[in-house]
Amino acid sequence: MGLVLAFDTATHVATVAIVNGSETLGERTTRPYRVLADADELLAGMGASPGDIDSLVVGTGPGSFTGTRLGLALARGFALARGVPVAGVSTLDALAAGAPDSLPVIDAGRREIFTKVNGEPRALAASELVVEGMTCVGDGAQRFRSTLVERGAVVPPDDSPLHVPHARLHAAIAADFGSADAVWPVYVREPDAKVPA
Repeated sequence: MGLVLAFDTATHVATVAIVNGSETLGERTTRPYRVLADADELLAGMGASPGDIDSLVVGTGPGSFTGTRLGLALARGFALARGVPVAGVSTLDALAAGAPDSLPVIDAGRREIFTKVNGEPRALAASELVVEGMTCVGDGAQRFRSTLVERGAVVPPDDSPLHVPHARLHAAIAADFGSADAVWPVYVREPDAKVPA
């Protein structure tokens, strides 16, 4: 499929990678607002340009509403400008791909986490999880470490790369490339901001 630009902006640590097949040519952890600048720097470092990108992979959340929307807007704008196909990958699935047999846990704010329950993304309190003997990864596992450990979970150290939804993992599990308009965010609950009635 040629050069793939992959990124995820759903958590406070955004990631961006340039991938060719199964080879990661460059990857960075960054802030969501820096994703395109970092992608441009990665491309320039390998003697390529945005015009060399053949497809995009974007993280679809769940996570920060603003971060998730930012990532989808960037993907749609880039795809429209360059005429490239896009695939969306759940941030939870990317975390799980980096730590097989683990439970991905993303900080959802409001003293809650996002995770998968019976294969479906859900928002709930960390104290509601049944995690005895499980390894929990992600920024939600870091934030609610004490609760999860009290419930029998193992949480890797805070500096473990297992807590980051690396963009290269998004690229590795991406499927169903097509129009950017077909890629939708994974929203698990209503946004905090509401339009006044």
